[in-house]
Amino acid sequence: MSAAQDYPVDAEARAKVASELSRLLADSYTIYLKTHNFHWNVVGPHFGSLHTLFETQYTELALAVDEIAERIRALGHFAPGSYAEFVTLSNVPEAAGKYTAMQMVEALATDNETVVKTSAAVFEVAESAGDQPSCDLAVTRQQVHQKSAWMLRSFLE
Repeated sequence: MSAAQDYPVDAEARAKVASELSRLLADSYTIYLKTHNFHWNVVGPHFGSLHTLFETQYTELALAVDEIAERIRALGHFAPGSYAEFVTLSNVPEAAGKYTAMQMVEALATDNETVVKTSAAVFEVAESAGDQPSCDLAVTRQQVHQKSAWMLRSFLE
């Protein structure tokens, strides 16, 4: 059976959910790459704690992008998978140039807040489609990114 036959929601609703999930995937992959970049390049008195925090966060994101992409596939659509597609879809800006440790923290905190908003948009579309698994995924992503933003913002106080 194909995903379309297994799925209780019509094709148009699946396409809308997959489209929003594609934005979430792009945001998640972009913040993953940025967090990994910052993990490699952080310096200063907070090096140890930030290096470890960034690693924890990018490791979680590496698993998340796979889960999001597989959910898109389960809906019967292809997941975006190129940098060009991610740049077009993402609300998270790429990191350009050098950042101080606290600029890294501020950027990632803001980016995590952006992903919370993207996850909320996924939830709205999935809920209206009756797509409970995508709703669950969206709520989980909101929780993770809210916690990540809080942890990062704590460095700035």
